[in-house]
Amino acid sequence: MEILKEIAELLNEGTELNSLLPEVLHKLLYVTDLHTGWVFLIEDGEPYLAAHENLPEALSHHNLEPMCKHDCWCVDRFKNGRLQKATNIINCKRIEEAQIENKYDTRGLTHHATVPLRAANEMFGVLNVGSPNKKHFDDEELALLEAVAFQIGTALKRIKLTQREQETALMEERNRLARDLHDSVNQLLFSLSLTARGGKEMAKEEEIKETFSYIHDLSRQALQEMRALIWQLKPQGLEGGLITAIQAYSEMVGLNLKYNVDGITTLPGKVEETLWRIVQEAMANCKKHSGQLNIEIALYTNQKNKVVMVISDQGAGFQYNEKTKLPSLGLKSMKERVEGLNGHFCLQTEAGKGTMITVTIPV
Repeated sequence: MEILKEIAELLNEGTELNSLLPEVLHKLLYVTDLHTGWVFLIEDGEPYLAAHENLPEALSHHNLEPMCKHDCWCVDRFKNGRLQKATNIINCKRIEEAQIENKYDTRGLTHHATVPLRAANEMFGVLNVGSPNKKHFDDEELALLEAVAFQIGTALKRIKLTQREQETALMEERNRLARDLHDSVNQLLFSLSLTARGGKEMAKEEEIKETFSYIHDLSRQALQEMRALIWQLKPQGLEGGLITAIQAYSEMVGLNLKYNVDGITTLPGKVEETLWRIVQEAMANCKKHSGQLNIEIALYTNQKNKVVMVISDQGAGFQYNEKTKLPSLGLKSMKERVEGLNGHFCLQTEAGKGTMITVTIPV
């Protein structure tokens, strides 16, 4: 009861998965006197290592390669629905493979207990714990681990619901701001453009005509940028599909779009919105900095169940080295969005030779 109380208090305080799960795992191992543990979360059918502690070299070498690239029996059981309660795994497949290779130290770890992380009927992943030379967990130990896993699953459910509420609130705020900009600033700029054009037609002196013409051009430019900003806040047209939205946006900002789509049917909502935001930023950069108006976009799926988007132009480009930081906030934002979905962002550019952005995201 004391163990459950301590872990429950820790879970109730947590709001971020990246920091919460390692803390809970550390506390669990400490109070149960176990040595090693790791947590796999399953998203869109694919596992990823969300937390780990005291992994032997056999599981942690080459930047956790065995934990990130190899299959295992516990995750297989989770995927096919056979892992419904805490259980002893007779052997660890990853450890067994390491023993066969005989290259890395297992520190006596050969077995582990596996517990599903769940809340009601919703499954989130698996919790694995073990200790050197420990080959069996009795019923009392498994019952405790199951109770802790249920607490973790409930906390995961709470955090995910909170994140959804925050995302909904953010979208509502974006929509409100977009409406306000459209109804106020956008209309004022439009009125300023009409007034400047009228002043130019009424003016008799050439100098005054040039002044009104300059004001008219500035107001039209500001109006175009304001419309682009409103699109970014409220992606109108995305309900008709990503390609439709991209086509409409390219027309609005005045770019000549050439695109190719292969093997794409439907995309998860978060992936589609991320690709859409990246296209918007890339098009804005092309319009402002490339010195030309042509842009190409390729969108396809590869053999690894990942969506790939390539955005390129043959414009001015710029000097960039992969070992240095990205030079603009917009590019950094693109990279963060992609990596937030466990994807990969690649920028290739050179002065006078254009720019290419390649985005790869699991789907």
